[in-house]
Amino acid sequence: MSAKPKFAMYWAASCGGCEIAVLNIHEKILDVDANFDVVFWPVAMDAKYKDVEAMEDGSILLTLWNGGIRNDENEHIAHLLRKKSKILVAFGSCACEGCIPGLANFSPVSEIVETAFSTVSTDNPQNVRPQPHYQVPEGEITIPTLYPVLKTLEQVVDVDYYMPGCPPESHQIAAVIDLVIQVLQGKAELPPKGATIGAGNSTVCDECKRQRNVKTIKEFGRIQFTHADPELCLLEQGIPCNGVATRSGCNARCPTAGAQCIGCYGPAEGVIDYGARLVSAFASVIDANEPAEIDRILDGLVDPAGQFYRFNLAGSLLRAGKSAFKSNGG
Repeated sequence: MSAKPKFAMYWAASCGGCEIAVLNIHEKILDVDANFDVVFWPVAMDAKYKDVEAMEDGSILLTLWNGGIRNDENEHIAHLLRKKSKILVAFGSCACEGCIPGLANFSPVSEIVETAFSTVSTDNPQNVRPQPHYQVPEGEITIPTLYPVLKTLEQVVDVDYYMPGCPPESHQIAAVIDLVIQVLQGKAELPPKGATIGAGNSTVCDECKRQRNVKTIKEFGRIQFTHADPELCLLEQGIPCNGVATRSGCNARCPTAGAQCIGCYGPAEGVIDYGARLVSAFASVIDANEPAEIDRILDGLVDPAGQFYRFNLAGSLLRAGKSAFKSNGG
């Protein structure tokens, strides 16, 4: 039996990018193997739920959970790993705030299923639909049941730490791994429960090297149709950049490369609702007083919901559209 502390990682409603980001720490992954006994990581090893169920409660020292809670299987495993883990980390934007899958909270489940199985991109001539229970000669097959809305991890179980990013930057992951190893060796202490780790305490704007002056905007435009000045703040050029409300920690990777920040590191420290902060910030730079002119400028934001809540809808004060809740009798 290994005397090393146990490590687990799990994905729920997510794309798998967080798993790749962990592998992108390169040789640092060997430090994980050297200091932990990896007991459950479905994407990387053959392990069954029954193996986790057989473990003693609290026997896993550290679990990184990525993905939101979209169905009953996700919720069951969230409760299981919470019970078995001493430290549970909401790892990545999907677990922390819902991320892209959370945008489905604007639509009822029936519409989501119809889109997946009936639109032109799907070859489904027999109009087959997933069934939660299906009888086969070997017995009954069951598949997870979709919930009316996607939830963040903390909306289902108690979370110890939050590590944002879509995905978290690999250098931040490596730094957190180093910290945990130093804690195991008695050389450091864990931050207070509930802390955000692997990220900064400021905004992307504070990391961005672009020049900022007094922002006054006559129109918003999509970056692909704009000849942006490579030195000037993107928002000052009318390109809707979310850096003003987004947590630092990525080294302003997107603005540095000439693309606007879209908010994947989530709300900056102290921001209660990400979308509301952006609405306030964008409104404050509009150079107009007449309602008609203000409306014209705002029409340049072609996807307001995606602009303000692309990564954060499920974790926001808004959480979901009315149609999603009403579809479940809410």
